[in-house]
Amino acid sequence: MSESLQDYLKREQDRINSFMLNLLENDDMLPDTLSESVLYSMRAGGKRLRPILMQAAFQSFGGQGDKALPAAAALEMVHTYSLIHDDLPAMDDDDYRRGQLTNHKKFGEATAILAGDALLTRSFSVIGQADDMLPEEKVHLMTYLSEAAGAAGMIAGQTLDMEAEDKESTLRELEQIHNLKTGKLLTYAIVAGAYLAGAKPETIELMKQFGTYIGLIFQVQDDILDVTGDASVIGKPVGSDEVNKKSTYPKLLGLEGAKAQMEKYVAQAFQCLEQANIKDSRLHELTIHLSTRTS
Repeated sequence: MSESLQDYLKREQDRINSFMLNLLENDDMLPDTLSESVLYSMRAGGKRLRPILMQAAFQSFGGQGDKALPAAAALEMVHTYSLIHDDLPAMDDDDYRRGQLTNHKKFGEATAILAGDALLTRSFSVIGQADDMLPEEKVHLMTYLSEAAGAAGMIAGQTLDMEAEDKESTLRELEQIHNLKTGKLLTYAIVAGAYLAGAKPETIELMKQFGTYIGLIFQVQDDILDVTGDASVIGKPVGSDEVNKKSTYPKLLGLEGAKAQMEKYVAQAFQCLEQANIKDSRLHELTIHLSTRTS
């Protein structure tokens, strides 16, 4: 891997953004206001972590070319829809996201809700219209995405997260919340990439375990940054978890305890990669990157 991780991240971000925005900018059926609202959130930046993880997994198992791009774009559209809805007054009631006004602050609550709905539903047609996938691959990925993002996945996690507000959660309860709320879509990214590259079923199972640990690593670091981060770097106010009375790792374990718990997840993630016989891959680098990120 002669290319640095930062150069790799930039290159993959550019590929994903170009593909995704080209799709959305040419959606002539969208009313102008709705199109502006959708593109406002999609153009707001973001690390494109989920699609990059999918590309990295695809490449780690020998995948080449653009076959995974439609599924990667669809996943990022689902993620962006969830952020638009998370920011609403009825949910986290945030005014800023990625350093700019949240969608509902810019376009109003009704339009923001519809923009999220538009991105969610459009994501499935992006997979369905992919040129390089077999019909059975499309069906598998659309079914899996609906489970990961739906009532048995991310939405279940969001529900449990709200119910845990102003309560003392155990570590197991906290892990369950974040396995669903954050981990399911991150696991989808990794498993979908491996699947599209033709990974064997037993390897897919290891990648599901790896994805679970990646989700927990991401969430612990997110919780830590809400305590120690810089709002100008993160792109949203720090301390919002405390204001919203969220259950978090630092609240449960203390700051140093949260960091120690994350190191355990990192070790378990690396063990999954070793068992899958993946050595010195971008997935190793990305695991370390997620555990040390500052935004």
